[in-house]
Amino acid sequence: MKKIVRISLAGVALVVSSFAASAQKIAHINLDSLISIMPESKTAQQSVQDYAKQLEEQVTMMQSELKTKYDDYTLKSKDMAEVVRASKEKELNDLNQRLQDFQQQAQADYQKKSGELSKPVYEKAKKAVDAVAKENGFKYVLDTSTGLVIYNEPADDIISLVIKKLGITPGATPVAPLAPKGGTPPPPVKK
Repeated sequence: MKKIVRISLAGVALVVSSFAASAQKIAHINLDSLISIMPESKTAQQSVQDYAKQLEEQVTMMQSELKTKYDDYTLKSKDMAEVVRASKEKELNDLNQRLQDFQQQAQADYQKKSGELSKPVYEKAKKAVDAVAKENGFKYVLDTSTGLVIYNEPADDIISLVIKKLGITPGATPVAPLAPKGGTPPPPVKK
């Protein structure tokens, strides 16, 4: 009886150890939290804030100029000749348009600057995550701040197996989608 118990326990241990050996290691990290504590992130954030402050100062100056000219126009418009009034109104409209254009361009420039400064920080964090994952044998690392897979082993990509299963020949010319009933056929697919 003891011999049967020992053999059973050894069998269970063998099954459990082989199952554990084949299990894939999955880890997770909140990448936003990591990036927020990196010194490079603080430096980049300060640079972006300084840039935003410069843009805001320029907008404030332009708004002040517009307000001053508008107030002056409002006070003197009753006494102005029609041609002068029309000229002042055009000047105010042009200044207002320049202000709006500048604000739109400033917003785009701010977004671009922010992206440029945050990209190296993200890349450094991503490289560190990749290195830690490889060193510790993780097959997948999930970013809990976005729910995305931020690391996976290339060997786990099954696209070639799925292509084979579907009978697709890689590099084959794609087929144009079918036209809806009663509709015109779609344009030919371009390479």
